[in-house]
Amino acid sequence: MLPVVDESKCTGCGECVDVCPSEPNVFEVQDEKAKVVHPEECIECGACEDSCPDEAIELKD
Repeated sequence: MLPVVDESKCTGCGECVDVCPSEPNVFEVQDEKAKVVHPEECIECGACEDSCPDEAIELKD
């Protein structure tokens, strides 16, 4: 499963960047939206999905 960002909901707060335990981080904020830049680093912990205040991130197959 990989994180998918719904850019229509994302406000670019960066919470996903802050909570992601992976190194390098799975996310970056670019142009005021969260982007998945290192999907291969995702450990499927769900922290990004749980912490997103905009409900803009979903783990999908």
